[in-house]
Amino acid sequence: MRGFLGGVAAEEPRAALVAREVLSSGGSATDAAVAAAFTLTVTLPSRAGLGGGGACLVFEPRRGGPEAILFPPGARSGALPAGTDRPAALPMMARGLFALHTRGGRRPFEELVADAERLARLGAPVSRAFAQDLAAVRGPLLADPGARAVFARADGAVLAEGDQLTQPDLSTTLATLRVSGVGDLYQGALARRLEVTSERAGGGLTTEELRTGLAQVAAAPQLRAGNDVVAFLPDPGEAWQRGGGNATQILASAGAMGGGLPVGASTGLVTLDRDGGGVACAFTMNNLFGTGRVAQGTGILLAAAPGQGAVAPVPLAAALASNGNLRAFRAAVAGSGQQAAPVAVAAVMAQLLGGVAPSQAIAAAAPEPARVVAISCPRYVPGRPEDCAAASDPRGAGIGLAGAER
Repeated sequence: MRGFLGGVAAEEPRAALVAREVLSSGGSATDAAVAAAFTLTVTLPSRAGLGGGGACLVFEPRRGGPEAILFPPGARSGALPAGTDRPAALPMMARGLFALHTRGGRRPFEELVADAERLARLGAPVSRAFAQDLAAVRGPLLADPGARAVFARADGAVLAEGDQLTQPDLSTTLATLRVSGVGDLYQGALARRLEVTSERAGGGLTTEELRTGLAQVAAAPQLRAGNDVVAFLPDPGEAWQRGGGNATQILASAGAMGGGLPVGASTGLVTLDRDGGGVACAFTMNNLFGTGRVAQGTGILLAAAPGQGAVAPVPLAAALASNGNLRAFRAAVAGSGQQAAPVAVAAVMAQLLGGVAPSQAIAAAAPEPARVVAISCPRYVPGRPEDCAAASDPRGAGIGLAGAER
């Protein structure tokens, strides 16, 4: 296709490039976000994996106002099976992405899984973003035989930037999701296999629990900003309200929201299509690399169950601005960095609505340890797409892409 394609910004470059290809082939922002998220499960499994989950905001002009798709890594209920020494969260990513696809997908869902499946099978170079995560936890991570088989070199050292990361078991699991549907992970043969392998990994998932894992589609909390409406996932909405939508006042409250888990426990993604559809997502494993254990034979890195031991739910921060009268997209922001993420997302959105370019807004308004990705269209889409810009936090290792193909 030619002309304006839309945009994408992600904290891992390969995922952004996959999303760009989907947009180039006529896919929607929803399609691009689904494909990019599945790619992240291969290229950045430390923060976004099939064993984890997340939350997204989606704006589809033809559908009306923004909606929230909620699929955080699920807490465990009741007594855990014997031998569960590192409880795994209910894996919500696949169900969440399927629910997201129903809100604005144009391409077949199985087609959007294919790139990730191929990358896992054939391998891809370790990105700088993933290499930094591997280096941060190499000792504890490689203590698990399943993780060591995936993330270590032949000489026993952890993979480094540029090394080839091949995940045949994960590729097989993705192929099953593509062919049999995501339900197989929750109530089919794949669910039964995960029950057995997660027990061996100390995660203790059961088929009864897997059956209960459902994504929620809900009205997104909204606040007015001039002629626009800003939709939030809950935490950044509180930050916006506390600061009255003013970036300076929002930043003044940052100290009360700091601390918490390391920056690497979550990651953000935003997409935009030529028709003004937009998506903003945040994904998490509730800990860097989740439990640090792989359910062998599936390639699934198990996320850490919230509420177990010292593991707390990670704040999922994203915001999306649109104009209801114009039925048009204005801006999207997503962030990582735990307790700092909500204030960063709110502050960057305030800057964007004030006319500041995404790269400058991130530099001025995203406090440590937050990392932010953003897309902004000051004259809206549909409208004047030539003014759109995308950016990924320069302190990270992601990329932002927006514009036309000629």
